[in-house]
Amino acid sequence: MIHAYSEYYLNDAMQNLGDMTDYALTDCGYDPDEFFSWFISSGISSKIESGNPKYIAGMSGVELAKEVILLTTGCYPAKDMTLSRSPGRKYWSGWILAYYQWFRGLKFAEMAENGLSLSDVLSLYILHEADLSKFVETADDIISRNRSASPSKLSVIRKARGFTQRQLSQQSGVALRMIQLYEQRQNDIGKAQAYTLLDLSKSLGCEIKDLLE
Repeated sequence: MIHAYSEYYLNDAMQNLGDMTDYALTDCGYDPDEFFSWFISSGISSKIESGNPKYIAGMSGVELAKEVILLTTGCYPAKDMTLSRSPGRKYWSGWILAYYQWFRGLKFAEMAENGLSLSDVLSLYILHEADLSKFVETADDIISRNRSASPSKLSVIRKARGFTQRQLSQQSGVALRMIQLYEQRQNDIGKAQAYTLLDLSKSLGCEIKDLLE
Protein backbone atom coordinates (compact mmCIF):
# COMPACT_ATOMS: atom_id res chain seq x y z
CA MET A 1 0.00 0.00 0.00
CA ILE A 2 1.39 3.39 -1.07
CA HIS A 3 0.42 6.16 1.33
CA ALA A 4 -0.02 9.82 0.39
CA TYR A 5 2.33 10.94 3.13
CA SER A 6 4.98 9.51 5.41
CA GLU A 7 4.06 7.67 8.59
CA TYR A 8 6.25 10.26 10.29
CA TYR A 9 3.37 12.75 9.93
CA LEU A 10 0.58 10.32 10.73
CA ASN A 11 0.43 11.11 14.44
CA ASP A 12 0.10 14.84 13.68
CA ALA A 13 -2.68 14.16 11.18
CA MET A 14 -4.58 11.95 13.62
CA GLN A 15 -4.29 14.44 16.48
CA ASN A 16 -5.32 17.35 14.27
CA LEU A 17 -8.38 15.59 12.86
CA GLY A 18 -9.28 14.49 16.37
CA ASP A 19 -9.09 18.08 17.64
CA MET A 20 -10.90 19.37 14.55
CA THR A 21 -13.82 17.01 15.08
CA ASP A 22 -13.95 17.54 18.84
CA TYR A 23 -13.97 21.32 18.44
CA ALA A 24 -16.62 21.34 15.70
CA LEU A 25 -18.97 18.97 17.52
CA THR A 26 -18.40 19.96 21.14
CA ASP A 27 -17.52 23.65 21.14
CA CYS A 28 -19.46 24.68 18.03
CA GLY A 29 -22.29 22.16 18.43
CA TYR A 30 -22.46 21.04 14.80
CA ASP A 31 -24.17 17.84 13.74
CA PRO A 32 -21.52 15.17 13.05
CA ASP A 33 -22.62 14.29 9.53
CA GLU A 34 -23.26 17.90 8.58
CA PHE A 35 -19.76 18.89 9.61
CA PHE A 36 -18.26 15.84 7.89
CA SER A 37 -20.02 16.85 4.66
CA TRP A 38 -18.58 20.38 5.06
CA PHE A 39 -15.13 18.89 5.61
CA ILE A 40 -15.47 17.07 2.29
CA SER A 41 -17.11 19.83 0.24
CA SER A 42 -14.70 22.50 1.50
CA GLY A 43 -11.78 20.73 -0.16
CA ILE A 44 -9.85 20.46 3.11
CA SER A 45 -10.31 16.69 3.05
CA SER A 46 -8.64 16.53 -0.38
CA LYS A 47 -5.65 18.48 0.94
CA ILE A 48 -5.17 15.88 3.65
CA GLU A 49 -5.70 12.95 1.29
CA SER A 50 -3.02 14.28 -1.04
CA GLY A 51 -0.53 14.75 1.80
CA ASN A 52 -0.39 18.55 1.76
CA PRO A 53 1.95 19.32 4.70
CA LYS A 54 0.19 22.58 5.54
CA TYR A 55 -3.03 20.74 6.34
CA ILE A 56 -1.50 17.60 7.83
CA ALA A 57 0.89 19.20 10.29
CA GLY A 58 1.10 22.93 9.61
CA MET A 59 -2.29 23.84 11.10
CA SER A 60 -3.88 22.91 14.40
CA GLY A 61 -7.10 20.94 14.55
CA VAL A 62 -9.03 24.04 15.61
CA GLU A 63 -7.57 25.99 12.69
CA LEU A 64 -8.64 23.22 10.33
CA ALA A 65 -12.16 23.24 11.73
CA LYS A 66 -12.43 27.02 11.46
CA GLU A 67 -11.18 26.88 7.87
CA VAL A 68 -13.81 24.27 7.01
CA ILE A 69 -16.57 26.33 8.62
CA LEU A 70 -15.43 29.54 6.95
CA LEU A 71 -15.27 27.97 3.50
CA THR A 72 -18.72 26.40 3.77
CA THR A 73 -20.71 28.96 5.76
CA GLY A 74 -18.81 32.18 5.10
CA CYS A 75 -18.56 32.81 8.83
CA TYR A 76 -15.43 32.44 10.94
CA PRO A 77 -16.23 30.94 14.38
CA ALA A 78 -14.89 33.00 17.25
CA LYS A 79 -15.15 30.26 19.86
CA ASP A 80 -12.00 28.83 21.38
CA MET A 81 -11.54 25.17 22.15
CA THR A 82 -12.16 24.06 25.70
CA LEU A 83 -8.74 22.84 26.76
CA SER A 84 -9.58 21.25 30.10
CA ARG A 85 -11.50 18.22 28.83
CA SER A 86 -9.92 14.84 28.15
CA PRO A 87 -10.08 13.34 24.66
CA GLY A 88 -13.26 11.31 24.30
CA ARG A 89 -15.63 9.88 21.73
CA LYS A 90 -15.69 12.91 19.42
CA TYR A 91 -11.93 13.30 19.42
CA TRP A 92 -11.47 9.58 18.78
CA SER A 93 -13.83 9.61 15.78
CA GLY A 94 -11.68 12.15 13.91
CA TRP A 95 -8.46 10.55 15.14
CA ILE A 96 -9.36 7.07 13.91
CA LEU A 97 -10.77 8.32 10.59
CA ALA A 98 -7.45 10.01 9.88
CA TYR A 99 -5.69 6.70 10.47
CA TYR A 100 -8.13 4.74 8.32
CA GLN A 101 -7.82 7.20 5.44
CA TRP A 102 -4.03 7.03 5.57
CA PHE A 103 -3.96 3.25 5.92
CA ARG A 104 -6.46 2.45 3.16
CA GLY A 105 -5.84 5.43 0.88
CA LEU A 106 -9.58 6.00 0.45
CA LYS A 107 -11.05 9.44 -0.02
CA PHE A 108 -13.18 10.71 2.85
CA ALA A 109 -15.98 11.23 0.31
CA GLU A 110 -15.78 7.53 -0.62
CA MET A 111 -16.15 6.59 3.02
CA ALA A 112 -19.26 8.76 3.41
CA GLU A 113 -20.77 7.53 0.13
CA ASN A 114 -20.34 3.95 1.25
CA GLY A 115 -21.90 4.25 4.66
CA LEU A 116 -18.96 5.16 6.91
CA SER A 117 -20.30 8.45 8.22
CA LEU A 118 -19.00 10.34 11.22
CA SER A 119 -22.10 9.24 13.14
CA ASP A 120 -21.24 5.63 12.39
CA VAL A 121 -17.69 6.11 13.64
CA LEU A 122 -18.97 7.75 16.83
CA SER A 123 -21.13 4.68 17.42
CA LEU A 124 -18.01 2.49 17.19
CA TYR A 125 -16.32 4.16 20.16
CA ILE A 126 -16.41 0.80 21.93
CA LEU A 127 -13.35 -0.01 19.79
CA HIS A 128 -11.30 2.89 21.14
CA GLU A 129 -9.19 0.64 23.36
CA ALA A 130 -8.82 -2.12 20.77
CA ASP A 131 -5.97 -2.48 18.30
CA LEU A 132 -6.28 -0.14 15.30
CA SER A 133 -6.65 -3.15 13.04
CA LYS A 134 -10.02 -3.92 14.66
CA PHE A 135 -11.44 -0.60 13.50
CA VAL A 136 -9.96 -1.13 10.04
CA GLU A 137 -11.69 -4.53 9.80
CA THR A 138 -15.00 -3.07 10.98
CA ALA A 139 -14.82 -0.09 8.63
CA ASP A 140 -13.89 -2.37 5.73
CA ASP A 141 -16.95 -4.52 6.45
CA ILE A 142 -19.27 -1.49 6.52
CA ILE A 143 -17.94 -0.15 3.23
CA SER A 144 -17.95 -3.58 1.58
CA ARG A 145 -21.58 -4.24 2.56
CA ASN A 146 -22.73 -0.88 1.27
CA ARG A 147 -20.81 -1.20 -1.98
CA SER A 148 -22.29 -4.62 -2.70
CA ALA A 149 -25.80 -3.34 -1.91
CA SER A 150 -25.60 -0.52 -4.45
CA PRO A 151 -25.28 -0.91 -8.24
CA SER A 152 -21.86 -0.38 -9.79
CA LYS A 153 -21.18 2.82 -11.69
CA LEU A 154 -20.82 0.80 -14.90
CA SER A 155 -24.28 -0.67 -14.37
CA VAL A 156 -25.85 2.72 -13.62
CA ILE A 157 -24.34 4.40 -16.68
CA ARG A 158 -25.11 1.45 -18.97
CA LYS A 159 -28.78 1.44 -17.98
CA ALA A 160 -28.99 5.22 -18.30
CA ARG A 161 -27.77 4.87 -21.90
CA GLY A 162 -30.36 2.20 -22.61
CA PHE A 163 -27.89 -0.64 -23.25
CA THR A 164 -28.30 -4.24 -22.20
CA GLN A 165 -25.08 -5.93 -21.13
CA ARG A 166 -25.01 -7.82 -24.41
CA GLN A 167 -25.52 -4.66 -26.45
CA LEU A 168 -22.70 -2.92 -24.60
CA SER A 169 -20.48 -5.91 -25.24
CA GLN A 170 -21.24 -5.78 -28.97
CA GLN A 171 -20.78 -2.01 -29.11
CA SER A 172 -17.52 -1.90 -27.14
CA GLY A 173 -15.92 -5.22 -28.06
CA VAL A 174 -15.51 -6.05 -24.36
CA ALA A 175 -16.51 -9.62 -23.54
CA LEU A 176 -20.00 -9.99 -22.09
CA ARG A 177 -18.69 -12.03 -19.16
CA MET A 178 -16.17 -9.30 -18.32
CA ILE A 179 -18.92 -6.70 -18.21
CA GLN A 180 -20.98 -8.95 -15.93
CA LEU A 181 -18.03 -9.49 -13.60
CA TYR A 182 -17.30 -5.74 -13.42
CA GLU A 183 -20.94 -4.94 -12.66
CA GLN A 184 -21.10 -7.64 -9.98
CA ARG A 185 -17.81 -6.34 -8.56
CA GLN A 186 -16.30 -9.80 -8.78
CA ASN A 187 -13.59 -8.14 -10.88
CA ASP A 188 -12.27 -4.71 -9.95
CA ILE A 189 -12.89 -2.37 -12.88
CA GLY A 190 -10.15 -0.12 -11.52
CA LYS A 191 -7.66 -2.84 -12.46
CA ALA A 192 -8.99 -3.28 -15.99
CA GLN A 193 -6.67 -2.77 -18.96
CA ALA A 194 -6.55 0.81 -20.19
CA TYR A 195 -7.93 -0.15 -23.61
CA THR A 196 -10.87 -1.93 -21.97
CA LEU A 197 -11.78 1.16 -20.00
CA LEU A 198 -11.34 3.33 -23.08
CA ASP A 199 -13.62 1.11 -25.19
CA LEU A 200 -16.30 1.07 -22.50
CA SER A 201 -16.15 4.83 -21.91
CA LYS A 202 -16.35 5.58 -25.65
CA SER A 203 -19.34 3.31 -26.09
CA LEU A 204 -21.14 4.84 -23.10
CA GLY A 205 -20.21 8.44 -23.91
CA CYS A 206 -18.56 9.05 -20.55
CA GLU A 207 -15.09 9.55 -19.13
CA ILE A 208 -13.05 6.66 -17.79
CA LYS A 209 -13.12 8.12 -14.28
CA ASP A 210 -16.93 7.92 -14.32
CA LEU A 211 -16.70 4.12 -14.44
CA LEU A 212 -14.29 3.71 -11.54
CA GLU A 213 -15.61 2.66 -8.16
